[in-house]
Amino acid sequence: MNIMKPLKNLVSFVGLAIFSISITAHADEYPTKPVTLVVPFAAGGPTDAVARLLSIPMTKFLGQTVIVENTAGAGGTIAANRVAKSPKDGYLVLLHHIGISTAPALYSKLPYDTLNDFEYIGQVVNAPMTLIGRKNLPATNYKDLLAYIQKNRDKVTLANAGPGAVSQLCGMLFTSQLGIPLTQVPYKGTGPAITDILGGQVDLLCDQTTNTLSHIKADKVNLYGTTTLKRLSSLPNVPTLNEQGLKGFQVVAWHGMYTSKGTPTLVTDKLNAALKFALADSEVKARLAELNVEIAAPEDVTPAGLKRQVESEIKKWAPIIKASGSYID
Repeated sequence: MNIMKPLKNLVSFVGLAIFSISITAHADEYPTKPVTLVVPFAAGGPTDAVARLLSIPMTKFLGQTVIVENTAGAGGTIAANRVAKSPKDGYLVLLHHIGISTAPALYSKLPYDTLNDFEYIGQVVNAPMTLIGRKNLPATNYKDLLAYIQKNRDKVTLANAGPGAVSQLCGMLFTSQLGIPLTQVPYKGTGPAITDILGGQVDLLCDQTTNTLSHIKADKVNLYGTTTLKRLSSLPNVPTLNEQGLKGFQVVAWHGMYTSKGTPTLVTDKLNAALKFALADSEVKARLAELNVEIAAPEDVTPAGLKRQVESEIKKWAPIIKASGSYID
């Protein structure tokens, strides 16, 4: 009788059991060192602002410093790939916006699988958007804007903050539902785009209230509508694009938190608890309200809630991006 094969199987089983116990023990102790919260965009932007707000109470909850690190480039895909390929230990965490769900359609050679290469921690916040125009544009309301676009369709310019930016997506949806292809003007970030809107070099921009609200309140731009289905509490007298004729028009810069696939559940559960703790912090709530950013609903601040959102948004944006021809090699 050959006893070597059963013996080898026993040794393998014991080895796996010890390895599993070791991982569980380490996960139970998590974190034992600082956690890095990766932001896919440059410092100073809306996603960066949210990350820095969350990092303080998350540090308090976890008992280890949460360091915000900006890894910009390629519409957020560099940062996403970095986290997807990181060790499965929860020390590298990604905070990304809607762009994570549009990247599969925007990029022909995405180096990671959005649905299968991440552990989903939870949805974080939702930032509404506004359609604004240069102050000297001869159209002060949406009805006049439509007439102006129809008359000058070959001349009207629509700015965005670059490939993968929420402003680009909003512009795509706007031209798609309008049925009029406008000239897209991509910038390297929101700042330069808004600078040129204020200076009158471009006509239109659809961007987050975090970037546009101060200019709207200072009456430096024309405001044509909001991109939510319901009116914003901060702009109660401003009609949505939906109620002005673009039925179902909705673009929200929602954010989610992720880590690498295979990270132990004990770790992702602790990260989710830290996220919930941060979103319940009174100072975080107050600051987000100032930025006109809404905290995600409790049922969405969960792994299942975030995955539902990503899957739904992939289905929504893939045909719009395909029709626009906005592929990036």
